[in-house]
Amino acid sequence: MNRTLLLTPLLATTVLVAACGGTTPEPEAPTPASAGKIAVPAELKAKGTLTIGTDATYPPIEFMGADGKTVQGMDADLAGALAGELGLKAEVHHASFDSILPGLTTKKFDVGMSGFTDTKEREQTVDFVTYFSAGTSFFVKAQGGPMINTLDDLCGRTLALQKGTAQVDDAAAQQKQCAAAGKPAIKVLTFPDQPGANLAILSGRAEAGMTDSPVAAYQAKQSGGKLKVVGQPYGSAPYGIALPKGSPLAQPLREAMQALIADGTYGKILSKYGIEAGAVSTAGINQAVA
Repeated sequence: MNRTLLLTPLLATTVLVAACGGTTPEPEAPTPASAGKIAVPAELKAKGTLTIGTDATYPPIEFMGADGKTVQGMDADLAGALAGELGLKAEVHHASFDSILPGLTTKKFDVGMSGFTDTKEREQTVDFVTYFSAGTSFFVKAQGGPMINTLDDLCGRTLALQKGTAQVDDAAAQQKQCAAAGKPAIKVLTFPDQPGANLAILSGRAEAGMTDSPVAAYQAKQSGGKLKVVGQPYGSAPYGIALPKGSPLAQPLREAMQALIADGTYGKILSKYGIEAGAVSTAGINQAVA
């Protein structure tokens, strides 16, 4: 979940995010030429808004702005542009990461945009419109942190991870590998948001963290030299916009994202946050690789 700077300082960020909530309307944007040309479900068209759930603690993918109210970042910018392509207005709600997918089932949100990795497991309950590619990076305390090169190096270490993320699943899978090799177990600490996991590393409660590669690079840069990325990223996989399973909005949303890719809007948004390396040329539906 990237969501000006959330990690400067990290402690202030955590307090800020905890104090924020509710609804954040996206700023008005110019109406794209394609607005209204992509067919959207009648119920959504009548409502006139696209309601997006996001955990604004994951910079630069999504984060709270300096006013403590406005959600900024790649996903927030794309949400506004996508809504415009569909002839709608974007309404972004800050929510805890692990509450967003259930919020689709209860119709609290129309879509979830919060750096969700499209996985086979998640596809059992939701559909995804894929729009970005990211791997996972390891990060540690810059002074005195261990060198973590691969998942095997996590055996016997204490990890700080955000609850509900794909990295929690990765750690669980690696736990079995450690046991099979007769190595010490991994101790996993989970936190409601990424800043909480970061603080656990800075305070010495945990030795290492794992998060999406663009997020790890950004938070290390913004930590004032307190955190550093180590090893090499692994497991490149697509990010997806989550929708209720079988939603008729999936295809229109894919068309809208493809339009943003084609007209250059998508590239400009990624360039704004320095994450062009994760760009894709084609938006897809349910493209999980694992």
